[in-house]
Amino acid sequence: MSLSGMDVGGLAIDGQNLDKLKLQARQAPDQALKTVARQFETVFLNMMLKSMREATPQDGVFDSEQTRMFTGMLDQQLAQSMADRGVGLADVMVKQLSPEYGVLSTEHARLSTQYSALGSDVQQAFIDKMRPHAEQAGRSTGIPAHLIVGQAALESGWGKREIKNADGSNSFNLFGIKANKGWAGKVAEVTTTEYHNGVASKQVERFRAYGSYTEAFRDYARFLSDDPRYAGVLEQGDAKAFAQALQKAGYATDPRYADKLAGVIGSVRVREQG
Repeated sequence: MSLSGMDVGGLAIDGQNLDKLKLQARQAPDQALKTVARQFETVFLNMMLKSMREATPQDGVFDSEQTRMFTGMLDQQLAQSMADRGVGLADVMVKQLSPEYGVLSTEHARLSTQYSALGSDVQQAFIDKMRPHAEQAGRSTGIPAHLIVGQAALESGWGKREIKNADGSNSFNLFGIKANKGWAGKVAEVTTTEYHNGVASKQVERFRAYGSYTEAFRDYARFLSDDPRYAGVLEQGDAKAFAQALQKAGYATDPRYADKLAGVIGSVRVREQG
């Protein structure tokens, strides 16, 4: 995807979109400013819709956790659709912040830095939260903790795309482990992207559900240790080798899984050493 075609629907708090936005800010600051303004407009509209919902009486036969969850999803989509058509807020922001209107170009860098800091904080919080669990899993598998945290970050979008149960509660499944025939625990069914002969498609899959992150990391360690096809994974201490061994063993169907995982692990390592 070209920089000019970056999806404005993906907020800069997401790691991949944040990296694209930072690069875009260096190469095409005017376009980056428009992207940030559009994202701000989307967030503002979503907050407005949420406030309107909260001001509406909620008691009734159709009021439940499930309906509130789907209503929130609907509001997000409505906010995105309204921002795509434009309500004028983004245009005003661009006009006021553009260099030709008297604001120094450093304002672009300031906006980019703010988004960068926000994304960095989210990632660091995820690392700090998951490191103790990863260290415990590492002691039983021999896999370095930063590799485990990196895989959890990739599979869950740094904790922002964790698999949810039908009632909206957290399944704590950070590793995308599916519920096979031998799984006797709880199950969460969600739509996911799978690749068949390199072609992506959406389908509903059954995933394991846990009661806590402790259970999730313990099962992850057991999952890799008990299955002979992952024997080569347990021997790896290098990010690239670990990622390639997982893909070779068939952990994921994404043909670019190893490259994506190695990149995320690199981010984890840099932050841990920073």
